[in-house]
Amino acid sequence: MQAEDMEVPIINNLNDNGDRQRPKGKDVFKDQQKESESSMESPNLEFEYGDTDTLTAELSELYSYTEEPEFALNRDYFEEDFKSHARGRRWIELTVEEQRTYVMRLLDALEVTDRDKRLKVARAILYLAQGVFDECDTEVDVLHWSRHNVFLLYDMGIFTALLELLSMEIDNNQACSSAVRKPAISLADSTELRVLLSIMYLMVETIRVQTEDDRPEWIAAREAFKNELGSPLYNGEPFALLLFTMVTKFCSMNAPHFPMKKVLLLLWKTILFTLGGFEELQEMKVRGRERLNLPPLPEDSIKVVRAMRAASPPASAMELIEQQQQQKRGRRSRRPLVKQDSLDTYNERDPFKNDDARDEEEDPEDTDSGIEGEVDPLDRDVIIQPPPPPPPLRPPTERVNFPKGLPWAPKVREKDIEHFLETSRNKFIGFTLGNDTDTLVGLPRPIHESVKTLKQHKYVSIAEVQIKKEDELQQCPMTLGEEEVEETPTEMLYLGMLPNLSQYVIALLKLLLAAAPTSKAKTDSINILADVLPEEMPITVLQSMKLGIDVNRHKEIIVKAISALLLLLLKHFKLNHIYQFEIVSQHLVFANCIPLILKFFNQNIMSYISAKNSICVLDFPHCVVHEMPELTAESLEAGDSNQFCWRNLFSCINLLRILNKLTKWKHSRTMMLVVFKSAPILKRALKVKQAMMQLYVLKLLKIQTKYLGRQWRKSNMKTMSAIYQKVRHRLNDDWAYGNDIDARPWDFQAEECALRESIEKFNSRRYDKNKNGDFTPVDNCLQSVLGQRVELPEDFHYSYEMWLEREVFSQPIQWEGLLQNP
Repeated sequence: MQAEDMEVPIINNLNDNGDRQRPKGKDVFKDQQKESESSMESPNLEFEYGDTDTLTAELSELYSYTEEPEFALNRDYFEEDFKSHARGRRWIELTVEEQRTYVMRLLDALEVTDRDKRLKVARAILYLAQGVFDECDTEVDVLHWSRHNVFLLYDMGIFTALLELLSMEIDNNQACSSAVRKPAISLADSTELRVLLSIMYLMVETIRVQTEDDRPEWIAAREAFKNELGSPLYNGEPFALLLFTMVTKFCSMNAPHFPMKKVLLLLWKTILFTLGGFEELQEMKVRGRERLNLPPLPEDSIKVVRAMRAASPPASAMELIEQQQQQKRGRRSRRPLVKQDSLDTYNERDPFKNDDARDEEEDPEDTDSGIEGEVDPLDRDVIIQPPPPPPPLRPPTERVNFPKGLPWAPKVREKDIEHFLETSRNKFIGFTLGNDTDTLVGLPRPIHESVKTLKQHKYVSIAEVQIKKEDELQQCPMTLGEEEVEETPTEMLYLGMLPNLSQYVIALLKLLLAAAPTSKAKTDSINILADVLPEEMPITVLQSMKLGIDVNRHKEIIVKAISALLLLLLKHFKLNHIYQFEIVSQHLVFANCIPLILKFFNQNIMSYISAKNSICVLDFPHCVVHEMPELTAESLEAGDSNQFCWRNLFSCINLLRILNKLTKWKHSRTMMLVVFKSAPILKRALKVKQAMMQLYVLKLLKIQTKYLGRQWRKSNMKTMSAIYQKVRHRLNDDWAYGNDIDARPWDFQAEECALRESIEKFNSRRYDKNKNGDFTPVDNCLQSVLGQRVELPEDFHYSYEMWLEREVFSQPIQWEGLLQNP
């Protein structure tokens, strides 16, 4: 990321006479003041994080607004075929048996060779999956009949038939080559694929979601479908692998007509359905700890995060300037800026700037000695000492309410206890005892108490147990024998992904980059708009506005699907085996995922989260039930009435969580955050008043605080206080002071290389059966070896008696030679 992309502090603007001047006139100052005031007034966002949005919202995001005319097309093809079968009756009036008979007829018609006839039948099936909306009066009715029809379609085996057609379309070289040659690809190039993927998405999403009134046969069908999708039933691979192949084929420019948004949505929902969402992950984690005889989790992280409240950003620097100008109206001010406030997003100083140079810039009369000089005037009420009486014109701030208890139970790793004891023994005794954490002889009483407290909060993760077991298996492959690997859906998915893992990761990141709002349009970048652009480009202003909203919405949905998909993969692989998680993480890091996410956040995040890129009257199922009002420019600009966009806030939190997973306990990657100057970008994200998003931003700031220097910490005491209140405490962690920088720059490459070596050993031992030839068991039992039937050549039967006479009987045996040492 280039330095010029970052915000540059507007400080030290001197005119020719050496006097300070206001930067770029009054307009810039007013604009920044307005922006800072709007950030102050930003309300708490009533956002509940979950696996997905509501079912209606998830179904509506499947369709682009340019696909709206196709709803009527689906209905017409269905009714044209249905009239000859039902003779004046409607679909909802048929009995279940009659409905099954008609679906069987559609299934037979899917097998015709004529491509156009197949497409008409597929559109009729899509209309059924969409809920026969022409026969419904309300949106609830549409969803009810969609659910009924989807379970019926699954029961009749439609999904398997669609899968065969999808495989044919993927391998359709004629369509691929004609799309590659086209100068502009539009919606018409992906018609068959879009219809097939839409039906499959509706089936996966509808069956995945449980409701209270589900029938017993539906519950059984859900389990069967879940097992079917997660098992290697499709050409020996899980269904998700076919979709991953579509993604890589699209990104390699071999199939630019693939409707990528629908592929990514279906891929995400398939992974979510087969592997499980965040609550299932928590349950699996609890069961996994029980199996390994580990103590239970100190708390349910989902409940803790949902109970947290957002921190209110304090007064911004611009408001402090106004206050200072009122205070110093009588005398000429040489320094219009006070020290920067913690959650202020403006005038961020470079953390790498020399502290001495900065001290020279500051006015001596504004610098105090002692602790008061190190703390912002707004930060004094955070210190435990009684605060001094406020000045008469002090800007109003919210009263700090100290929580009754910290939200998270503290944690200590075994390594931390060993490190603490090693330091203590060196100091008091003069020698160490290695990894011994029990012997406390010769250490003073306070050290005993400290060790006792550390052990009370010791937390052993599943990952630590897995690493320890893997080390043992590597050291003793013969004695410990073969490891029993449970065939879970996660394990089967990893096994299928392993050969092409780096290609999948790079493809997903390419798509994420193309869909990011901060990306510049380049001629060589991937065209992700193939399934949103109409055949005829808009000619009126209204059509252009509608298409502009549609394109932005399309990109937002792609970001949402990729961020949720990557997070799910990381979390499931980490729980299944730590080295599976590490290899995906390393591929992400090597493919520049860290700077990509920072680039994504290097925008006005408040405007991204409050974006109104949706037209409610065009959303499914609203658009197929209600009469379409006449669209005007005003109605397009109005958007919905929500204070934030659910999918964009969801995407931001997912990307922050991915960044946390990549950098946690990895000093080399933490230094990447520092090198890419992520602190000002992350601090800008704190303007969003949503507790979960703030928590993950503060976690990322916490891990790099020790590297940002004393001056940064001094100027950001409010941020430090927020980290203390919201982020889990690691006892013995010196994050706030940076006295012990425990990783040196020259160790970083070695750290990644050592991790890579461990991953390769794990994959070789567990999945590469041919490499371990040295340790293949040998049959040395005399009876079984002699009892084996050996195929002998035909001529041996004629000459074996001569062979015996010559080679065995006529040769003298020297028995004494057998007793001598060779």
